[in-house]
Amino acid sequence: MIKISVDAMGGDNAPGDAIKGVVLGARESAAGLILVGQQDKIKAELAKYDTSGMDIEIVHTDEYLVEGEQPAYALRTKRNASIALAAKLVREGKASGLLSAGPTGGVVSAALGIMGMVEGISRPVVGGPFLGFAPQTVMMDLGGNIDVRPDQLLDFAIVGTVFAKKVLNIPDPKVAILNVGAEEGKGNELAKSAYPLFKKSGLNFIGNVEGYDIPLGKANVIVCDGFVGNILVKFTECLGRVEARWLENKLKGKIADKDIQEICGSFLKATNAADTSGGGPIWAVNGLVIKIHGRAKYDDFARAVSQMKFFAEKDVVNALKSELVGIRARLNTPGS
Repeated sequence: MIKISVDAMGGDNAPGDAIKGVVLGARESAAGLILVGQQDKIKAELAKYDTSGMDIEIVHTDEYLVEGEQPAYALRTKRNASIALAAKLVREGKASGLLSAGPTGGVVSAALGIMGMVEGISRPVVGGPFLGFAPQTVMMDLGGNIDVRPDQLLDFAIVGTVFAKKVLNIPDPKVAILNVGAEEGKGNELAKSAYPLFKKSGLNFIGNVEGYDIPLGKANVIVCDGFVGNILVKFTECLGRVEARWLENKLKGKIADKDIQEICGSFLKATNAADTSGGGPIWAVNGLVIKIHGRAKYDDFARAVSQMKFFAEKDVVNALKSELVGIRARLNTPGS
């Protein structure tokens, strides 16, 4: 049985949806839970559900991060913040992985500061499949790193390649840089400086791709800085929800309601991968961390538990370490 450390106070709808979701997910996945946060609130939520026979522990703290705080400062002033204690449980080997819907910056800072980095990667990166129409396409970074260097984009590509190989079972993933044009000289200084690094990387680099290439699945690993990636993923998710509502209104009265719900539900999954995964891992941290959207509901938390079990069983952290050795050898360059 894997045991999951949960930042029970992280997210817009915590601790209510967080507790409900992880309990449902843990029962289905046969996983243990360590719930970190305000004990009285956690117990009150647990009392609403049948937890008989489940392995659930509570680690109490009154401190937690809130959206809008400067992460580094908040973690210095709140040393017992729920996300920090949850991360320590993973570092100490008491949990297989960490689950949180707290502020992205705070989750990344806590994971990095407490668990450390996988050797040879310069920064943690948030990413994975985000568009249901392109299930074989991984985007890196989706919000963990706002400003990056060209060599760090290459790190993101390495992480994405490992993701595509180990999780999506793609033997030789096609790698591309997200850009405003396909030509080599296109883009801002970051994209133009990164291009020659990618060409000599030994990765299966196919050049630049544009926004409309993403849903077509032109590349398996697409890299960009977290500023662009975060805007892109949030726009895509919201657009999918708006389009699903538009489609529902257009079909209403023309076909049976149950058929409308099935069609719109399928469409939403095709546009919004978060509705099927629940969240995504923070890669290159020396421990398994899954970040859930701050607005997550209980079903997102439940799906994230299932995803956590999958990644734990795949042993993705050690898989990254072993793959990195081979990739770095081909690159013939020192770690960033």
